[in-house]
Amino acid sequence: MPKPVVPEEKRRRRRPTRSGTVLSERLIVETAMRLLREHGSTGLTARRLGRALDCDPSTLYRYFRGMDDLVLAIGDALIGQALHGWRPTGDWRADLRGMGLRIHSAYVAHPQAALVTANRVTGRANELAADEAVLDVLRRAGFPLPDTVRIYHAFIDQTLAFAALDAASLALPSAALRSDEEMWRSTYARLPAATHPRIAEAAPLLVTRMVTSAYPTALEMLLDSAQVQLERLRAGGSGTGEPEHGRC
Repeated sequence: MPKPVVPEEKRRRRRPTRSGTVLSERLIVETAMRLLREHGSTGLTARRLGRALDCDPSTLYRYFRGMDDLVLAIGDALIGQALHGWRPTGDWRADLRGMGLRIHSAYVAHPQAALVTANRVTGRANELAADEAVLDVLRRAGFPLPDTVRIYHAFIDQTLAFAALDAASLALPSAALRSDEEMWRSTYARLPAATHPRIAEAAPLLVTRMVTSAYPTALEMLLDSAQVQLERLRAGGSGTGEPEHGRC
């Protein structure tokens, strides 16, 4: 059975750790993110976190119901970093672009943390704030509710999927990452046109593009699609992006 989380005000009354550190949720999350960066997901244990914070591992359960609860807090912290400084401008494309790029950047800045959190639903304050902001941007732009939810779904999943994909590459050992990137030059760029004509003609572009994230391009494609739907709506057509029944 999960242990109850002690309210924040009661935690503040607790004595510092042996080294004089006053624990807080934020400090625990930041330390956990450092351990993920240094040791990967297998290195994040209550015992190791307790050593890093100079406290008994059981103390952590005053702040979190378990290690999975801590993982959710880490995910919410990443979203919080993305939200910091973001403000809606009234330009829905610019607002969604800025939000998406911020979320993607926050996750790839902490690749090991991204790998364990990108597919999770935290239900915490920062995640809720981000979801509310995206939905509000779309509704204020004029999208009907069904289109708003559909675009929101694609936007969030696309952003986190690319964050997870790019984080997985960055989390590779440096030698493996260099080997993957070099493959475009050592193999793809040398394929003869006689056997692989399309790869051969595209090779110079593939060499430069395939070692970068496709997220900005995919994001613009999503925004382009949403804008076409919005313009269709304003012109009096269907905005769902789905075939209209009864038409040839």
